[in-house]
Formats: sequence, structure tokens, C-alpha cells
Amino acid sequence: MGARNRRRSWPVLGQLTGADRLGRGAAVESARTASLSPRTATADRVVQSVCPYCAVGCGQRVYVKNEKVVQIEGDPDSPISRGRLCPKGSASEQLVNNPNRVTSVRYRRPYATDWEDLPLDRAVDMISDRLLDTRARTWQEADKDGNKLRRTMGIASLGGATLDNEENYLIKKLFTAAGVVQVENQARI
Repeated sequence: MGARNRRRSWPVLGQLTGADRLGRGAAVESARTASLSPRTATADRVVQSVCPYCAVGCGQRVYVKNEKVVQIEGDPDSPISRGRLCPKGSASEQLVNNPNRVTSVRYRRPYATDWEDLPLDRAVDMISDRLLDTRARTWQEADKDGNKLRRTMGIASLGGATLDNEENYLIKKLFTAAGVVQVENQARI
């Protein structure tokens, strides 16, 4: 025990007298460093996911403890990213744990100056009512020559790069089924 404490107190002595001659391991490890453990070691479970930032679809391992995300790392089993993440993907844990994250539906009425919180059910009802109303008002069944169109030009969708491939696929299917032909994603522009 005394030699170990001496090594911690005097890294050069441990380096010269021990097996770690280059000083890249135990010889230069401090007591504090030895007491640390990674956040991933105490996780209850690991969930595979896809990075939400761009259309690349890098694989992520999401470490969860007590139903709270504690760490996100690249998934080495992903054939796309092979365990690597860009700086934004590496920081995506902040997306869920940021204390400034907006977790309610915010709505600003026409000509209002302040935002108000809405229940999710009410916001979804408002959006679907407006979508159906616009579709009904702008529906084009056929052109002037009688060719079938079955579309609306009154609705367009521009997705964001924070959506993953599955979400973009579902949005494309939803809007196509509604007769919308102007569907694009910001990541492709």
C-alpha cells in the first residue's frame, strides 16, 4: 500500500521504477482519476437510436438510468457511422436534458405579442382542422382538360434536419395521402 501511495504522490518515481516507463498509464494516474467511473457504467439499460440532426442517420447508444438519459455515444455496430459521431451528435444528450428545453406546445395567436401554452390535444386538433379546411378549399380534382389531378397546391411541407429517416418517411406518406405534392426536406436543399 505504501508503494502505491508513493507512486500516486510522485508520478516520476512510479514511472521510473514501475512497468509504465513511458508514463501513459498507472504511473501517472492520480487518486481522483482512479476513483472516477464512466457515466455509462451505472446505466440501467442501453437503447439503440439514430442521431436526430441530419439525414446521415448515424447510430447512437443511449444510456438510461432511472428513466433519464445520462450519456449518448456512437454505436460501433452501426454500418453507417461505425461508432463515430460529429460534434452535434455527440452533444445530443443536451437535447433531452437541457433545462431550457421547451416541453409544452407554444402558440401565438394572430396579431398577439405573447406566447401561450396549449394542451397537446388542443394543438393537434387545431392543426388537423386547419389542414382539412385548407385541403377542402384548395382541392383540385381535375385540370381544365379533364385530366385527373387529385391534389392540393394550398399545402406544402418542409421538414427539418432534426427528423430521422423514419419520421421523414411517415411525413411524406401522410402528406401524399392528403394530396400534397409539395413535400421537401431541408437536409436535401
